[in-house]
Amino acid sequence: MSALTAFESAGRHLSFSRAAAELHLTQGAISRQVRQLEETLGVVLFERVNQRVFLTDAGRLYLREVQRILADLGAATQRVLGFAGTAGTLNLAVLPTFATRWLMPRLPGFLRHHPDTTVNFSVRLEPFDFLEEPFDGAIHHGEPTWPGAVCEHLCDESVLPVAAPGLREKLGIGSPEDLDRVPLLHQSTRPTAWRDWFAAAGVTSRNAFKGAHFDQFAMIAEAAVAGLGVALVPRFLVEEELRSGRLVVLFDAPLSSGTGYWFVYPEAKSGSALVRAFADWLKREAG
Repeated sequence: MSALTAFESAGRHLSFSRAAAELHLTQGAISRQVRQLEETLGVVLFERVNQRVFLTDAGRLYLREVQRILADLGAATQRVLGFAGTAGTLNLAVLPTFATRWLMPRLPGFLRHHPDTTVNFSVRLEPFDFLEEPFDGAIHHGEPTWPGAVCEHLCDESVLPVAAPGLREKLGIGSPEDLDRVPLLHQSTRPTAWRDWFAAAGVTSRNAFKGAHFDQFAMIAEAAVAGLGVALVPRFLVEEELRSGRLVVLFDAPLSSGTGYWFVYPEAKSGSALVRAFADWLKREAG
């Protein structure tokens, strides 16, 4: 480990002297550790030219892998340290907009009843293998299909057209037909949402696929607040903007996406009292 740490620091700085200063070692010690590592591997990691060092092709490849492994080890250590002195820890994989706009404002209510619990969050946009990643649960959007996991329904998703009040007035939006001539904002994972909304509203659209695309609802909401266009978003993800008047619902014509939000946890955690308590709390809040 000491040799890998010395190599990583020297490779990142391309300097043995800077690595020595960072690790509080002598330059000679760094050089010896790197040389021992090269001898062990049977591969030259650094080229030495005019008292400067450069990574070889093998060195650059090895540096990326070593940095990833050291980062994973550091993260794993932090997760384990999180167990110290607490009654329980929940490691959750979440969707970023759902977490920041819906879950975080409500989380103090859960922690009031479980004050010794620590909740850690990481972003995951797609289903993963609970055997490979150490999560106690995940917030999932889509269908209730997740191998080796239990899916508990939180809520269905429906979207509404929203815009900044100034944009509505500027563009003279008074009917659903008017939306076919204004800038539309699209969620990348729901590419047909505007087409489906127009069809449900009885509008023949020629521009349902035109406009800017965004990866996250949070970005779409901010774009709508800035007056960049009209967005289709779930009401519960823009509650604050609607309350403050920064966004308004243009037409109370919600469109169901046919999918929902789920709390998913591995079958092995079914007997965990803390996971069960969190699942029940989530469902009450969503209800």
